Amino acid sequence: MADERTAGDPAVAEAPEAEAIDAEELEEHAEIDPELLERRREALAEVRQFGDPVLKSAASEVSAFGPELEGEAERMIALMQGALGIGLAATQLGVMRRMLVFQAGPDSAPRALVNPRVEWSSGEEWLAEEGCLSLKGIVVDVERPLHARISARDISGEPVLLEASGLEARVLQHEIDHLDGVLILDRTVREQRRGALRALRSGESFDPSMLEPPDAEVDADAAGDGADPARPSPE
Repeated sequence: MADERTAGDPAVAEAPEAEAIDAEELEEHAEIDPELLERRREALAEVRQFGDPVLKSAASEVSAFGPELEGEAERMIALMQGALGIGLAATQLGVMRRMLVFQAGPDSAPRALVNPRVEWSSGEEWLAEEGCLSLKGIVVDVERPLHARISARDISGEPVLLEASGLEARVLQHEIDHLDGVLILDRTVREQRRGALRALRSGESFDPSMLEPPDAEVDADAAGDGADPARPSPE
């Protein structure tokens, strides 16, 4: 049984998305290679998007290991890297197998985990913004345990145990959620979930900074209290 320890730092995960880099943000930078963007678009075309019922369905345990599974893992890694993501679950490709791939840092090698489970997570949690390859343009705040112990099998079926922290722990928990049919929309606060759902329905983007701050809401209520009742308020 492999025991791998990662000294992750929460500061590493300050990037706005735990699973994906925003393509729209990339396109604003002229120095980005157009071929890179095209490869990303092609990869994302393979990823199931919000509204597809497979994203709310739980994956099945993998019982057969062999060349077919290895080929699927290689395909998932290629799509993850092509989409500029750092994690991908099989269910996001419509494959109902309990398998994920991840690459939590530029210096890390991509890996596949089969039948992953969270064996333990720390009481210490931290809040960070997360995005998702299946939720284009959506970023929400998600609170997760800072440390997690993940048990799984490698692509050959050998037992693996990972002690993950920081960004790696967040990515693994995010992808395991996918395998359980859980999205970041289910993990965020109600106000952000509502804002994200409105954006998804209208084909727009969303991030927490787009919400009206509480002070502004109070000011707006106060202004409304002083309004002339005979004058209709705009809608």
